[in-house]
Amino acid sequence: MRVVIQRVSHAEVKVGSKIVGSIDTGLLILLGISHDDTTEDMEWLLNKITQLRIFNDTAGVMNLSIKDINGSFLVISQFTLYASTKKGNRPSYIRAAAPEMAIPLYELFLQKLQHLSGLRVEKGIFGADMRVSLTNDGPVTIIMDSKNKE
Repeated sequence: MRVVIQRVSHAEVKVGSKIVGSIDTGLLILLGISHDDTTEDMEWLLNKITQLRIFNDTAGVMNLSIKDINGSFLVISQFTLYASTKKGNRPSYIRAAAPEMAIPLYELFLQKLQHLSGLRVEKGIFGADMRVSLTNDGPVTIIMDSKNKE
């Protein structure tokens, strides 16, 4: 699994003209699921995400987790995180999981994130044509890959 995590002061996702998910202070998570991802990959990411200390304390130092600040999550499915651009100019998405595998893992990710954090979790609509707006706070953007734990 791959995630792009952005610390935001506001983020929302629209499908058509309808807002389907919206948060203020928290994390926008773009989630990519590969055909070889497992629940172990998910557990590793969830533990890291919920404990990341990337929010400022009173001294202005990134020392607080999302739980410490009682923030929220907005999670968007993003198969394009598995784009391969090695050959040609048109990306290949062959490493992205098919919907019949990705949807259950996406839904489980949302459930476990809410359970583990105890915080509000908003979401997009899997497979929909979405418009995501955000105000990146910092800016702080972190990329994590469960198969390449840096």
